Amino acid sequence: MIVQVVSCNHRSTGLDVRERLAFSSEDELVRAHAELRSRFPSTEFVLLSTCNRVEVYAAHADADPPPSNGELARFLSEFHDVPLDDFVDVLCEQSGEEAVKHLFEVVCSLDSMVLGEPQIVKQVKEAYGLAVDQESCGVLTNMLFQQALKVSARVRSETSLVEGRVSIASVAVGEFGKSIFDHFAGRTVLVIGAGEMAEETLRYLVDEGASDVVVVNRSPENAARLAAAWGGRTVPFEQLDAALAQADVVVSTTGAAEPIVTAERFRAVRRGQEKRPVFVLDLGAPRDFEPEAGRVDDNVFLYDIDDLEATCERNRKARVEEIEKARHIVEEEAQRFLHDVYHQATGPVVKRLREEWHDIKDRELQQLFKRLEHVDESERQAIERTVDRIVNKLLHPPLQTLRNEAKEGTPHGLLHALKQLFHLGE
Repeated sequence: MIVQVVSCNHRSTGLDVRERLAFSSEDELVRAHAELRSRFPSTEFVLLSTCNRVEVYAAHADADPPPSNGELARFLSEFHDVPLDDFVDVLCEQSGEEAVKHLFEVVCSLDSMVLGEPQIVKQVKEAYGLAVDQESCGVLTNMLFQQALKVSARVRSETSLVEGRVSIASVAVGEFGKSIFDHFAGRTVLVIGAGEMAEETLRYLVDEGASDVVVVNRSPENAARLAAAWGGRTVPFEQLDAALAQADVVVSTTGAAEPIVTAERFRAVRRGQEKRPVFVLDLGAPRDFEPEAGRVDDNVFLYDIDDLEATCERNRKARVEEIEKARHIVEEEAQRFLHDVYHQATGPVVKRLREEWHDIKDRELQQLFKRLEHVDESERQAIERTVDRIVNKLLHPPLQTLRNEAKEGTPHGLLHALKQLFHLGE
């Protein structure tokens, strides 16, 4: 058995590359599964496509060569019409035990931008379910993904990994935002700029119920792209003051060299709005809002990236021990899973080989004891134990080699050789 994964994720690539390789709809995923089945009919596949990762999981049990990582990369390139050179150097490629551990870490959210996020479990379930529906799964991928979901449940029940937010976006919305607003439904969210962190924060706000999204950007094209992605609308940059006056939540990350909203400008925006709370997330580095803008009236709640990072770091430190617990569970469960799979692959041959040699031993001992009628029972038992040790020692090298080779996948060549050498048959 060979398990492999080719991954383009948030650790290795930027958002632009992930967006170009993403499967943006169920129809695209259905077509992709059909294409993979056509190209590699003896391989099982599951495709996982989220905002933070595009991954192709492949499992192969036959003696024929599995698809190479290069072939899987070419599939992504050709399916999405993205030149291979644009992403091949940043693909993560893993196989065997490392691929199994990677999936377990993904579904346990150890590999997520937000440690402990619950959404990834749902996304993995949906990806696996679609692969089953498209008949892309088989015995190996069924075992692998069902076990991955069980590992996730164990991590959540045995650790406190889900407690305490550790990403800037999750802290901004979950800890700071909810201390100001009970809910975000009906709130107007103004996004200034179109940066990745602003989009990540917007994702959390929408998940919490925000639906009125307004995007302001110096580039109308970038504003339109972000607004379209979240069902929002755009406002010309020249109308920023009017948009600020209407906003309940402001998320800003422009990358401007100087603050774009001074205290004086924001005081003018807030005139007549002083009784209405406004939650401002200044994610710019350097700042988009002057610090004094947060003090123009008592209902302005301005947080900058330093405030958010400090809270993230406190939560992260509190989670270190839980992360170690979770990684230990992943390691343990990966070993158990691989042991079960290897046993299924090699167990029948090992069983037949042991039975064959011990049958030979029993027949030869019967012949020996017929000629040695004077040997008493204790001596017989001593002879049997000695011969058992000899047989086990002779069996040890081929069986140990078989176990070692099986760790990298089903050793079809070695299994065939053992069957031929010892006349084991099928």
